[in-house]
Amino acid sequence: MSRERTPSTDPTNPSPPGALGHRVPDLGALELLLAVARLGSLGAAARELGITQPAASSRIRSMERQLGLALVDRSPRGSRLTDTGALVTDWARRVVEAAEEFDAGAQALRDRRDSRLRVAASMTIAEYLLPRWLIALRAARPDTAVSLLAGNSTSVAEQLLSGEADLGFVEGVSVAPGLDSTVIAHDRLIVVTAPGHPWSRRRKPLAAAELAATPLILREKGSGTRQVLDAALGGLARPLIELSSTTAVKAAAVSGAGPSVLSELAVGEELSARRLVRIPLDGAHLTRALRAVWPTGHPPVGPARDLLALTRTG
Repeated sequence: MSRERTPSTDPTNPSPPGALGHRVPDLGALELLLAVARLGSLGAAARELGITQPAASSRIRSMERQLGLALVDRSPRGSRLTDTGALVTDWARRVVEAAEEFDAGAQALRDRRDSRLRVAASMTIAEYLLPRWLIALRAARPDTAVSLLAGNSTSVAEQLLSGEADLGFVEGVSVAPGLDSTVIAHDRLIVVTAPGHPWSRRRKPLAAAELAATPLILREKGSGTRQVLDAALGGLARPLIELSSTTAVKAAAVSGAGPSVLSELAVGEELSARRLVRIPLDGAHLTRALRAVWPTGHPPVGPARDLLALTRTG
């Protein structure tokens, strides 16, 4: 019977390629590392997380073996991060924060019959802004159950008008009749392509007329992104590909299928990693307001009012 191979602890010998889950420590280990950094003691970190000190020590050693890095210096006076450990801790903090946003969003998506706040949000807001607002609401109102309905701006309006949602968030150019709104933020749309696309080698900005005439990878009709783009350019060519989520549009653009126009909120990581390239545009301003919406004459109250207030604080 073959034995599972133990990852090398030699930092000059990188971990073999494979599933990311085998190369990155689990969330429990990352949370423990953050607790050690904050408390300066492995024992205190173990108590905070409800595990024994030997178990905490074992988990730290296992993480160090997995990464091939020394993370914590242990002494009778306490536990101190190595310089490498401090850097890894900064990265770990971002992973844990992203996991918290994931958990808040997934929890809100569950169909809960006891939900006391029903939120409908267009896809970009639901993917990139709403999870951190839900984390803040959970801290302020831990007993409030929240359900989330995600769709395009048109479907958000329909859910509010039919009484299926208490508060909505949209990103289109206008607000549907029967709804009141307030602007909570602004967003910019940008033209992006894969690095191999001919537009990535342009020396001059792309003209708005050329963008309008080019078949693009786009969201479906009814999406706020498409409404803003159509209004800014005075019409669009027939889409090259039409998809129902920002993530799907982004993946198609990264694959080299064609150019697209996406929210800056959605493509920061891809631009940094050069999986996508931003194409300068001349002759059109692709900015848009992000709005909270609710049925006319029924302003948000209770948890809905609290959530709306949180959107204005970051």
